Amino acid sequence: MATVTSYGAAQTVTGSCHLLKIGSIKILIDCGMFQGNGGSKKNYEPFGFDASDIHYLILTHAHLDHIGRVPKLFKEGFNGRIIATKATRDIAKIMLLDSAGILQEEYKTISKKARRRGEEETVLEPLYTKDDVKEVFAKKWCTLEYYEEHRLKQHIRVSFGNAGHIMGSAFAMIDFQEAKKHKRVVFSGDLGSEQRLIIDERDKIEEADALFIESTYGDRRHKPLNQSVEEFKEAVVSTLKVNGTILIPSFALERTQEILWLLHEMHDNGELPKCRIFLDSPLAIKATKLYNKYPGHLSDELEYSSVNGKDPFSFAWLETTTTRDQSMTINRVKERSIIIAGSGMCNGGRIMHHLKHRLWNPRNSVIFVGYQAEGTLGRNIVDGQHSVKIYGEDIVVKAKRYTINGFSAHADQKELVDWIKPITNLKKLYLVHGERDKMEIFAAVVKNELGHESHIMEFGNSITL
Repeated sequence: MATVTSYGAAQTVTGSCHLLKIGSIKILIDCGMFQGNGGSKKNYEPFGFDASDIHYLILTHAHLDHIGRVPKLFKEGFNGRIIATKATRDIAKIMLLDSAGILQEEYKTISKKARRRGEEETVLEPLYTKDDVKEVFAKKWCTLEYYEEHRLKQHIRVSFGNAGHIMGSAFAMIDFQEAKKHKRVVFSGDLGSEQRLIIDERDKIEEADALFIESTYGDRRHKPLNQSVEEFKEAVVSTLKVNGTILIPSFALERTQEILWLLHEMHDNGELPKCRIFLDSPLAIKATKLYNKYPGHLSDELEYSSVNGKDPFSFAWLETTTTRDQSMTINRVKERSIIIAGSGMCNGGRIMHHLKHRLWNPRNSVIFVGYQAEGTLGRNIVDGQHSVKIYGEDIVVKAKRYTINGFSAHADQKELVDWIKPITNLKKLYLVHGERDKMEIFAAVVKNELGHESHIMEFGNSITL
């Protein structure tokens, strides 16, 4: 008998973690960090299963909401094999090391405040450290190319298809024998939009008995990508023409590389007024190097450029700043410029001091190219607040604000439906990685257009395949 229990990304979009049991074999698909309201507390809670009982861990891609608790899994006794694409393994290493650094810094800050209150004993140790992360990558990994089969046991095989979400992302296909019948269960991971700038389009899937599919944007359609590209170009050019500075809070993985490619194209096509461009994010700089390491994952245009010795993410005006001192010197730059820095939602990172120094100037602009969660500084700026607090100081917001939503790395409602449509033999459909209201809308659309009933997964509840 085969069962699946979701311990994350069940009626929420973070903490992806699904336990597949096939007979006595236990396979965990992703082990992600909970993020957003109450997320950090939830990460410290028990998994809901014994980590030492897990035989295999399959990682669909290297975003923290899919890999962020992997070091914790090892700390609690996991000693099985990790299975992922090569790119996911490499990206996961830099993401988890960065995460460990942030956890350590947060711990120092919270501890200092707690000591002043005489409440040191209430402070939790960091979820994991950089040494814990290094232990993860000293263990047993099995890296697969797309559609390369790996036999777990005599009757269980796993393979990956390209999910088209970020570099190295995959949907996992697990084939097994049950009662002398072949069965296939598929976990979509996060599926990419068909409108992508820099990486290959996602693969189609032809067969599945059971499908666990993400539903992040199951309630809506995305704006056309070309429209968003034009909006981005207009915002950049109009700001530079008045000798302003453009601030782009950007996620280090995928979104930053997309922005660099767009600016590269504008530069080469003569569309970009002369300016200084700063990539002020050590993590994004490391991630960009990995994008160059795997040109086969890039779109045809970028792959051709890369294999012919041209870096698609670098050009004459681009300056990278790795140290804190280099970052701080950007504040003294008076000429027109573009500053790309993290974090993407302005809830920490180097973008904070750039906003503090430039948000008050009406010649400047802030271009948001990613989702801004409620309660973040980014969301407050997007929502039109007259002033915001940064490092304890009230800063008036006079810079122009642009929100460009068409760069999403997730498939929208129509794209999700189109991905399901050609699957033959589909008997059971399960919705994960989405908010309840969006899942219900998506389930109704799937029923209406494809005739499939959908089951919305609940945290901790097991279902039989």
